[in-house]
Amino acid sequence: MANEFFRAYGGEAAVSLTPGANGRLEVYLDGEKIFDRKEEGNIYPDLSRVRKMKEVIKAKLESVKIAAD
Repeated sequence: MANEFFRAYGGEAAVSLTPGANGRLEVYLDGEKIFDRKEEGNIYPDLSRVRKMKEVIKAKLESVKIAAD
């Protein structure tokens, strides 16, 4: 998943992985949780779910670029 984000956004978005207890997997974007494995039935995100997260990241990056202009 981190590789998918890096390939899509390169240096535009920082990705950090922090190991957690009990198989915990959460994805945050600018402090907002965009994925929580526990909340989604303890399943790892499939490609479709990763694509949805990438759309959220893309929208956020675009809004930041617009605000910076």
